[in-house]
Amino acid sequence: MAGIQVPPGVEGILSLAELPDETWIDRWDRIFVPEGLKDRLLNYMIFSLGHRGRLSEVSLPLHGLIVLEGPPGTGKTTLARGLADQAARALDNGPLLFADINPHAFPSQLLGESQRAVARLFSRTIPDLAARGRPTVVLLDEVEALAVNRSGASLETNPVDVHRATDAVLAGIDHVARSCPNVTFVATTNYRPGVDGAFLSRADLIEAFGLPGPEAIALILSDAFAELAPGSTQAPDDLVPLAAACAKAGLDARQVRKLVLRAIYGRRSLAIDPTAVTTADVLAALGREPFPRAR
Repeated sequence: MAGIQVPPGVEGILSLAELPDETWIDRWDRIFVPEGLKDRLLNYMIFSLGHRGRLSEVSLPLHGLIVLEGPPGTGKTTLARGLADQAARALDNGPLLFADINPHAFPSQLLGESQRAVARLFSRTIPDLAARGRPTVVLLDEVEALAVNRSGASLETNPVDVHRATDAVLAGIDHVARSCPNVTFVATTNYRPGVDGAFLSRADLIEAFGLPGPEAIALILSDAFAELAPGSTQAPDDLVPLAAACAKAGLDARQVRKLVLRAIYGRRSLAIDPTAVTTADVLAALGREPFPRAR
């Protein structure tokens, strides 16, 4: 499915897409997370999009909200997009609409404007998308910029407006939960303490993403080598010491993939023929230049 043009004047939406889309499969298959995490996410998504409309909001208060939290570079945003694509395939009841929200479009120095913009998003923009009648997944990436922890709001900013904007997010999530049962939110955060507690309390599922261990890193490295030389894979035994070194260095998943690229940049012959890169090249790249630690 092709992307959908965002109507002019619609505030806060980065992009719209119809799913499933064959080009999105990698966003699920090539993210390596602990066993069971993908199953829980997909099971929840199928249940939320398929059954929320018939459940009592008192008996089973399903808000249609997943939160993925963890350090940068662990695959949260990519997997969120892949999750929506997998849900579209599993539901098999027509195309699913995916909306990517830009949380940084809302902060404003004008008193009250953040609150009004956020309120419009949840009271008008998202319900308008839901009115198309399709299963709809809304990504709230870096949600700590949108649902700011009110107890930790800096006095150097406008704390009144911060409170009002976060209040608008909470009211908006509640409104969509009641009126748009075909909408499910996926929120990501690099900094859980920065997200308001009342927002987190509304989440039906919170999954933590940590730095990959040696086994996951070996899978990531194998995938990266296979991308450079399709049809061939690096011998698993060759990856064990390299994966252990990457884990000891505290690399996140993105940095592991970047490390393979750094190895290629280190030699002209590899830039010409990247299929010749070896684990020794990658290990040498790890020792040349330290990666910044994710925060």
